[in-house]
Amino acid sequence: MTNASTIKHWAQREADTYRNGNDRPLSGYLAAMSVYAGAVTGVTLLARRLGFRAPQQITPWDVALFGLATHRVTRTITKDAVASPIRAPFTTYGGVQGPAELHEEVRTDSHLRHAVGELLTCPFCLAQWVATGFTAGLVFAPRAARLVASTFASIAVADFLQFGYSAVQSKE
Repeated sequence: MTNASTIKHWAQREADTYRNGNDRPLSGYLAAMSVYAGAVTGVTLLARRLGFRAPQQITPWDVALFGLATHRVTRTITKDAVASPIRAPFTTYGGVQGPAELHEEVRTDSHLRHAVGELLTCPFCLAQWVATGFTAGLVFAPRAARLVASTFASIAVADFLQFGYSAVQSKE
């Protein structure tokens, strides 16, 4: 047995042991992590090559702004009906989940489709990708990044106010 086939056999055995009979798309997760790592590496190298530097400091205001914006962007991508065409190749429609949100089931016909489907339907999973985008924005175009983040943060605040207003109305 060659080294490559030995490694492949070992990896398959480890994956099967981990899965424990469950359908876990480990190769899809590995592909997604590789894309993320490649994108971060590429953006870092591009910034360095073009002479961009990370901000000297990130203020608590920036953290709050980008946190709210990340929350809203991830909810939009993972749950909004308008964004369903982005998720459609990786999910199937399952119905309405809550106010202005959809429930979708992840397709499992391939490990890559399964992994991307989980990423695109999980706001917690997608948040790291979105927050990384905002962080890159702070390096390349901080004013534009803050402007876009302010828009989505305002929507997040408005959403919470809408839910609060509805809760007060339902108690009357």
